[in-house]
Amino acid sequence: MSVPTVEKDGFEKVIGTGKPALIEFGAAWCSPCRMLNPVLEELQEEFGSEVSVAKVNVDASPELASAFGVMSMPTVLLFHRGEAVEKLIGLRPKKAYQELVATAVLG
Repeated sequence: MSVPTVEKDGFEKVIGTGKPALIEFGAAWCSPCRMLNPVLEELQEEFGSEVSVAKVNVDASPELASAFGVMSMPTVLLFHRGEAVEKLIGLRPKKAYQELVATAVLG
């Protein structure tokens, strides 16, 4: 299952669902972002019922990137109750994202 790409309206819906949301800020031309795609898909399958996973294309939504201080790609933010609570900058091993999500889900 592919991870949805959202713009402003879709973004607001994803972070406003009441469950944690893992959002990747990237671009189609960004090699590390493309390398992260399969990891995001795996996380979506693994935690999909407990965490929303989505992507924001910074070229299509520069205002969202600016609002959250995204300066490098990929940047992954974890939202809880509509607020950004964690930020990972750059490509990380899958385990780093799993731990981030597990922390959000467990407490």
